[in-house]
Order: sequence, then structure tokens, then C-alpha cells
Amino acid sequence: MKLPLVVGVDGSGSSLEAVDWAVDEAARLGLPLRIVHASLWERYETGVPSFATGRPAEEVMADTIVAAGAERARLRRRDLDVTAGVVNEDAVSALLHAAREASALVTGSRGRGGIAGMLLGSVSLTVAARAVCPVIVVRGEKRNRQGGCGRVVVGVADPTQSSAAVRFALREAEARGCDLDAVRAWRRPAHEHVDHPLIVDDAAGVREEHALALLTDALAEAVREHPGTDVNRRTVEGPAHHVLQEASTHADLLVVGARRRHGHLGLQLGRVAHALLHHAACPVAVVPQRS
Repeated sequence: MKLPLVVGVDGSGSSLEAVDWAVDEAARLGLPLRIVHASLWERYETGVPSFATGRPAEEVMADTIVAAGAERARLRRRDLDVTAGVVNEDAVSALLHAAREASALVTGSRGRGGIAGMLLGSVSLTVAARAVCPVIVVRGEKRNRQGGCGRVVVGVADPTQSSAAVRFALREAEARGCDLDAVRAWRRPAHEHVDHPLIVDDAAGVREEHALALLTDALAEAVREHPGTDVNRRTVEGPAHHVLQEASTHADLLVVGARRRHGHLGLQLGRVAHALLHHAACPVAVVPQRS
């Protein structure tokens, strides 16, 4: 039995964009879609009924939000297996619990109660940093969200920390029938000072070759499993978050890994993933790597 793709909704425009993205993704991968709305109306219900139904207004709102999300999904793809429900938890807990039985989790970039000017909602950020399954935060320009670039990008760190992200990215590129750009950033150490320009160029060349070797090593096994997908290997000098942010402008999806340390309960995201969730020009998939 295939695990569903789960998308969280809260009635915001951002969450509706997430529903659209999740519908297309579920159809591409042949997965059922589960729509989840978190509501604590029972805990905080004031006793004020809705004039039209006689039910608590908060309950009516919760049911309306999840029903609207399900209707939107069915209108977009009538042949898709869609289920929907209200969960009596806070949003973070509801999504983290749903992630335990999900192939991946999809959220919008900002919630209904988001503060103007915030780049990323706290729910999406927390879920991306703690979920046990891949989390896709749907953000960026319309062309990128709708697959208009024909390209998936994966940021590759050390081979032992990137295998899950690489496999996820290759699966995505294969399902979309597009190329995969595998990108590894490299930098010269700040303490590396030499006076002769030939020595500087030689040192840079050595570091770039080392970056390419690590990139090739990280891709080797997964690439063999997806022989029909074209993979473009790129090494770029610069801070990783700047390099990948630039790459995201021409991508339909940006994939990055996040280490999950066993027994650690706090946020486990990493500086690069954190920055990209705030600034990338396309949807970002954060794929947990167990260590």
C-alpha cells in the first residue's frame, strides 16, 4: 500500500497553492492525496453557535477549510484519490504526526495568521526541521511552482549526508521527465593567502577537483538506479546558500538534505536549508538524512 502525500491547509492563499502543487505531485507519482487541517476549536470553543447551522462557528470554519481544499483538489484532478479531515491538534503536532505515515509532506510558505513581512511561516519552518519524511515548502514564482523550468536542482554536501536527498531528487526528475542539476559549492579557506597568482589558481583548481570528486561519489549509486535521467554535475565557488539560491531561479524544485540525529528533539535543519526555505525562488524539498 502506497503511503499518501499529505498537504496541510489553513484557508490561506499560500496553502491553496500548496494544494495545487500537491495534487500535481500526487498525480505524477501515482500516490493518494491526504488533506489535513488542524483545529483546536473543541479546546477553545466559546459556545457561540453559527447562525446558519447552530454548530460552533470554529467547527464550521474548520470543516469549511478542509472541504474547500478537498474540492479544489478534486476539480484539479478528478481521477485522484483524495481524502480530507480535521485533526484536533495544533498545526505543528498535526503535521508531524501525519508525517509518520506519509511519503512526503507539503505545506505553504506562510499561514493564514502570518505576520506581514515574514518570509516563512513558523509552522512550515518547524515541520521542515523536525518531520521524519521529506517536507516540501511551496514557495517562489508561479512559473517555478507550476513546473515551467523543466529542471530539478539538488544541493550535494558530503556523500554520507546527501544520499537521501540525491535519491529523492532523482526520483523527482525522473517523474517529471526533466534533467537533474547536482550542485556542490566549494570555497577557498579564509586563511589561504598566497602572493603568486599561479599558486592561487593552482590551489583553486585542486579544491574544485576535490569538490567534483565528492559530487561524483555522492551521485554514483543513485544515478545507476535511474539510468534514463540526465544528470548535470556542477561545482560552483561560493557560499552554498548563495549558490543554491541562484540555481533555484531556474528550477521547478530545489532539494536539500537535513541531518536528523537520533534522540535529538530540537530543530534539525542546518543553516543552508534554513536560508533556502526563506529565500529560494522555487519550492524547496527538505529530505531528512538519518545519522
